[in-house]
Amino acid sequence: MVSTFRGVLEFFVRLGIYDVILPFLLVFTVVFAVLEKSKVFGVEKTKDGDFTKKNINAMVAFVTAFFVVASSRLVAVINETLANMVLLLMLSVCFLILIGSFLKENATGVALPPGWETLFIFIMFTGLVAVFLNALGWLFPMWGYLVTNYDSTVVASIILIAGMVGFIYWITKDPSKKKVESE
Repeated sequence: MVSTFRGVLEFFVRLGIYDVILPFLLVFTVVFAVLEKSKVFGVEKTKDGDFTKKNINAMVAFVTAFFVVASSRLVAVINETLANMVLLLMLSVCFLILIGSFLKENATGVALPPGWETLFIFIMFTGLVAVFLNALGWLFPMWGYLVTNYDSTVVASIILIAGMVGFIYWITKDPSKKKVESE
């Protein structure tokens, strides 16, 4: 027997809430917020101050959201990416709960040891890129190519470029605040 709430969710699916309305609202909101923050279309100067051109920002966000919803492939990528991103978020919260059980509490609360935050950010970014590539259907073909051609020139070139970028970052990064404060 299907519960009443499951029936409501299935009704929402038939109405297109998940395939049309929610992706439209999400894309509209994100695009509108980015346009408002970046002030790409300029500002209107009034006696009360400078205000963004909300009408233009809203129209561009509206049209962009409609273009996205018109493409069923984009909607599928958005739905899969968001579902997996929430899963990644839940895994990170569980990880932080487990780590928090081993850390000491200080005046500002529980904090990760130095360096762990950067590692955790790197892991989350890598996971998010993997989720997005998987939603596009590119993750397993790329992984298969790397596994079968690990000794090819292309893979060696990618590894060399990544190593060079990492080395350049390591050489050119600013000294840490701790070293500057101690001097």
